[in-house]
Amino acid sequence: QVHLVEAGGGSVQPGGSLRLSCTASGSRPNIYVMGWYRQAPGKQRELVSLVTTDGRIKYADSVKGRFTISRDYAKNAVYLQMNSLKPEDTAVYYCNAGPLVTLTRPNDSWGQGTQVTVSQ
Repeated sequence: QVHLVEAGGGSVQPGGSLRLSCTASGSRPNIYVMGWYRQAPGKQRELVSLVTTDGRIKYADSVKGRFTISRDYAKNAVYLQMNSLKPEDTAVYYCNAGPLVTLTRPNDSWGQGTQVTVSQ
């Protein structure tokens, strides 16, 4: 089992930026995909962005051109740079990681979540 710890959430005005980080730990974590999902109040959890060990990246259409995902393989970490934030980006952001070779559904390991709030 992979243990994931997120950091970097907070409150920001529309148009602002935030950077999320997630670090994986555990006994020799077996990770192929790392990335982010989010869940807004009253809505289902949705994909934000994922990155694979071999460099494949997937973004939700709603964040393309505004968010950038990156990964530090030596640190078992993944980052999400969020620019031009909008109120509709407000949600709890969850780190997700695991060995499944897929970008179409989550892996089994989740972080505790970090709140991102975008408002005036």
